[in-house]
Amino acid sequence: MEHLKAFWKRRGLLWELVKKGVKLKYRKSYLGILWSFLEPLLTTIVLTVVFGTLLGRGDEKFPLYVLCGKLLYSFYSVSTKSAAKSIRANASMITKVYVPKYLYPLSSILYNYVITSISLLVLIPLCIYCKQPPSLHMLYAFVPFALLFILTYGSGMILATISVFFRDMEYIWDVLMMLLMYCSAIMYTPDRIMKSGFSWILKYNPLYCIIMNFRYAMMGEPLSMEYFLMALAYGIGLSVLGTYIFYKKQDDFILAI
Repeated sequence: MEHLKAFWKRRGLLWELVKKGVKLKYRKSYLGILWSFLEPLLTTIVLTVVFGTLLGRGDEKFPLYVLCGKLLYSFYSVSTKSAAKSIRANASMITKVYVPKYLYPLSSILYNYVITSISLLVLIPLCIYCKQPPSLHMLYAFVPFALLFILTYGSGMILATISVFFRDMEYIWDVLMMLLMYCSAIMYTPDRIMKSGFSWILKYNPLYCIIMNFRYAMMGEPLSMEYFLMALAYGIGLSVLGTYIFYKKQDDFILAI
């Protein structure tokens, strides 16, 4: 309870760090927040043309399928990389002023979460284009989106801790994120893999579980309880582990940064 009270007292500082992150992201940018809509749309067009043609996907909902995966994967990738650098990026402030160190990776994840939440609005015109009628199931999209934040928080806290003492982790994580992209069915449908002996690559991937449930919701289908429970278990487990590791090592940060 003491930690929760301390966190609540510093909510204003957290909000300022989030606003700072958003402003810095679009500093000296002419398109600004508009790029949050254009970038995923342009990427979706390219992926749909290339992979839709190569894989022979004639499904009119394939662009919506791709964009859902692209938005959620991009958030996880950008947020975890930002969290990994957050402690060293704020080294000058940490060494001069006392600020709870967990606010830095948390704010890095939160401001990307805000930007991604705004970017989700691009799904509305795409649903119209793909002739996807509105459905009550779409309201459940907030469930996997919330689980995505929990999963990202846990991963980010672990990465933020490791990267202080082992800076090569940032480069290793780049490679792992590339592998994770191919293991999360962002640009392809997983039908063949699910019927093969390699289905475990997807089933036990929490990011894939979250993305698929988000897709189900946006396409008017019920969520998969199996995927929900898998993502929830991973998210809570990583969040508890990440918070514990960060708390135990945070006093040593000043010696390494």
